[in-house]
Amino acid sequence: MEFLNAAISENRIYEWEVLLDEWIFLAMSAFLLFELTRLALKKALTRNIIGDTVTNFVTLFAFIGIAYLLLGAFYVGAYYYVYEYFRVMTVPITPWSVALCVVLADLAYYWEHRFTHRVGIGWATHTVHHSSPYFNISVAYRFGPLDGFFPLFFHIPLVLAGFNPILVLFCEAVVQLYQTALHTETIGKLPRPVEAVMNTPSHHRVHHGSNPQYIDRNYGGIFIVWDRLFGTIEEEREKVVYGITTPLGTVNPFVVFFHGFARLGRQVRTARGAGVKLGHLWRPPDWTPHPEDGN
Repeated sequence: MEFLNAAISENRIYEWEVLLDEWIFLAMSAFLLFELTRLALKKALTRNIIGDTVTNFVTLFAFIGIAYLLLGAFYVGAYYYVYEYFRVMTVPITPWSVALCVVLADLAYYWEHRFTHRVGIGWATHTVHHSSPYFNISVAYRFGPLDGFFPLFFHIPLVLAGFNPILVLFCEAVVQLYQTALHTETIGKLPRPVEAVMNTPSHHRVHHGSNPQYIDRNYGGIFIVWDRLFGTIEEEREKVVYGITTPLGTVNPFVVFFHGFARLGRQVRTARGAGVKLGHLWRPPDWTPHPEDGN
């Protein structure tokens, strides 16, 4: 029990995050190569799949450029400012607090993820991730322009509660990196106890489906129990049709990366009245204004 209460330094947490990032990326790159080789042997590897895979990594690099060069200082600075001046207590970094923070970060991710699906401005960036009509490991690296912005508002309560900003950033990374391996058709359903508690490839395939019953389901990161608790669970039953309801029909990385905001911009520009314009920003992406709303 002493081990569980042993102090862990900020530097050690940072080292863990760097190592986890590197090893997961290498492991998933190897798994992606396996997936593509498997498709090639089945003579199912097409130019569109290759183009889509390349596009996924182009969006990753664009996301990194925005997230780290433009948002990084603001994101980390906001965490440390809140931690320094507004935290209600100080939670020491120990194995216990790391485990607790991972669980709470996963709960925060659930609500952030749900927000990006059900609010127009959130969907404008998150739709990029869902726009691929394929499902392999590379889709995990398909990001939108502001995917690094919205998590701040859902995870900052952890900093306010007293968790060290470095620990919160690490736990955010753990939640994200866990999901990387879920983007595959290679792994079928896992044993029922695992499927009951954990997010799995089966659950996440449903999440990427454009089938009517699959839309806006299975938001969880590591744990699927949040979806069971909040009524957004859906099991994988029929074959999943991947992508968005209006397919892009292109692998052009520029179009893919910006299509969500281009669509939202057109909606706002053509809307009549401030109320309808704001409605497109803050209401669900499938919202249709009524005539009395001014459109």
